[in-house]
Amino acid sequence: MAKTDRPRLIVGISGASGAVYGLRALDACRDLGVESHLVVSRSAALTLDQEAGVALADAQARADVAHKAGDVGASIASGSFAALGMLVAPCSIRTMSEIATGVTASLLTRAADVTLKERRPLVLMVRESPLHLGHLRTMVRLAEMGAIIAPPAPAFYAAPASLEEMVDQTVGRALDLFGLSWRPVRRWGQDIGPIEAGA
Repeated sequence: MAKTDRPRLIVGISGASGAVYGLRALDACRDLGVESHLVVSRSAALTLDQEAGVALADAQARADVAHKAGDVGASIASGSFAALGMLVAPCSIRTMSEIATGVTASLLTRAADVTLKERRPLVLMVRESPLHLGHLRTMVRLAEMGAIIAPPAPAFYAAPASLEEMVDQTVGRALDLFGLSWRPVRRWGQDIGPIEAGA
């Protein structure tokens, strides 16, 4: 693979509902000039088709580099691979649990584990509700390990006019956690809400 000066972001799509979040994260990376490295779990391939009508190959085509779920020797499985961090969008409970235990059975969870050990941002858009105590304890464990739990909660203050705008606002706020500012995000005190004095 050729060397690049572009920032890189690893994007994982697990089998939870909400595959559109991962797809839009890839689109955002392209808009921002960020090199995206995608890994899709086997379950996510089914969800992509059922929820978004998107074939695995089409999802992979949105990324700069697509890695196979079983390729644990891929570049993103190494701490020496330079990246801003990793976004798992959406993140299933199974994926979250694998990351929390460190018993990683796929490239997706291995890359997440490496992200944590290298002290890089790992943002998990956990998609589940309601949550039982085991789920909550796993989230606490991950937060203690350095992960950021960022459920895809709709931002009604942004007054989205469509589902697409709601998804983009959520994805954009997740990208903020990597220091990436995506144009569709509407910000309080700037685009909406009270404007600061002197503005």
